[in-house]
Amino acid sequence: MKRFLLDTHVFLWWIIDSPKLATDAKNAIVSGQNQIYISAATTWEISIKKSIGKLDAPDDLDGIVEQERFIQLPISLYHGQIAGQLPQHHRDPFDRMLISQAQTEGLILVTADPNILKYSVQTLNAYSGKA
Repeated sequence: MKRFLLDTHVFLWWIIDSPKLATDAKNAIVSGQNQIYISAATTWEISIKKSIGKLDAPDDLDGIVEQERFIQLPISLYHGQIAGQLPQHHRDPFDRMLISQAQTEGLILVTADPNILKYSVQTLNAYSGKA
C-alpha cells in the first residue's frame, strides 16, 4: 500500500476527469490498495480562488472527498513550522504546505508542478501531456 497526497490541480483534474491527468496517477488513485489524502490546504486554496473569481469548482468539496473515500489531512502546527523552514524555491504558500505535509507524513505528492521537484519530497508525475 502506498500513501498519496493530491496536489490541488490534481484533485480538480480528478473531479472533472480531465485528460491532463496521467494514467499512472489515475491508477494510483483508483487502486483499492492505496490511501489518497486531500489536505485542508487544498480546499482552502480552492475556496479562495473561487471567491475571487479565478476558479470554477464545486461547492461541496468535503462531500466529494467523502464520496471518493479520500482521507482528509488537517494542517498541524508542525506542518506550519516545517513549511516555513523550506528553502525559498517556490513562494506559493499552499504548495509549500503540501510539500511539508508530504515530507512529515511520508506521503507521495501527486503533482504536475515542476517547482515542487526542487524540494526533497517524493512525487508522482500527474501530467499526461494532453491539453
